[in-house]
Amino acid sequence: MAKKLNISEVTTTRELFSIMPLENAVMLRDEMQKNAKDQVMRELVSSHHPVNIPIDRIFPFDGNPYKVLDNEEMEELVQSIRERGVLNPLIVMPKPNDSHVFELISGHRRLYAAQKAGLETVPALVCDVDRDEAAIMVVDSNLHRETILPSEKAKAYKLRLDAMKHQGKRLRSTSAQVEQKLSVEQLADVANESRAQVQRYIRLNNLVPGLLSLVDEGKIALTPAVELSYLPEEEQTNLYDTIESEDCTPSLSQAQQMRKLSEQGKLDMDAVFGIMTKPKPNQQEKVTLPYPKLPMDKIKRYAKTEPTPQVVQDFLLKAVDHYCRYLDRQKDRDAR
Repeated sequence: MAKKLNISEVTTTRELFSIMPLENAVMLRDEMQKNAKDQVMRELVSSHHPVNIPIDRIFPFDGNPYKVLDNEEMEELVQSIRERGVLNPLIVMPKPNDSHVFELISGHRRLYAAQKAGLETVPALVCDVDRDEAAIMVVDSNLHRETILPSEKAKAYKLRLDAMKHQGKRLRSTSAQVEQKLSVEQLADVANESRAQVQRYIRLNNLVPGLLSLVDEGKIALTPAVELSYLPEEEQTNLYDTIESEDCTPSLSQAQQMRKLSEQGKLDMDAVFGIMTKPKPNQQEKVTLPYPKLPMDKIKRYAKTEPTPQVVQDFLLKAVDHYCRYLDRQKDRDAR
């Protein structure tokens, strides 16, 4: 007669099903598997050593503010990974309720390059952090990159600021307004920016995608973009349509005019078109004279001073003015 197994002696699923009803065995099996997974995860987190994780089990962080561009630099990274592998481990966190699937905290470019290089696994450090801690890590791991687009800074700063608030950084004795100021100041210190500059970038999150793309492309400067961020979505769309049709971009002065009219409820499509099609002072046609070819000796004799570019310009303008007056006097004489 076979020895009856005790639950503490069970080592296989078959043995488990042999000593209890099917429904109870299924529930207990699932619990045992979950405990085993949790134990594996605890060992991964506590080891502080990278482990190889299948690429198809790693997903981008939800809300990652940084773009992964498929450009020349990416091709260089792909080639490097083909030759030497992934030298710097990624940083991941287990997804809630599934310890075999991971969310990427740091290494989005390396993960994409590894996929392009044909790798099946990548080395990664597993961190046991909550979403707010992970959001701060996502932002900080890219904050001092050499090139960061304005739209990336806008999303990154907002993501980090929201995470800091959720973490309970606020002191009980402070008001919401003071809490906001303290959080922005902390973020400014980390980002090595002024508090005002951080707030400007965060305002960019209020721009419609078309205008935000123009900021990334350098066609709209940051300060005018901040002014435009106060316009309602419909007015921003009208502005973007005008920019596209007239091939023009707003200066700071034009952006300020539009914001003022918007606050007065007067910024319709005609007003946008009128502001945007009015010539800017720096767009007025200028004539460039071949300065080195001018007879400097004669100009110096008449101007009585060293013929610097500014002296030459002032002298020629006065000369033209006097000549025009001379022509007017000649016309008057001829008319008599």
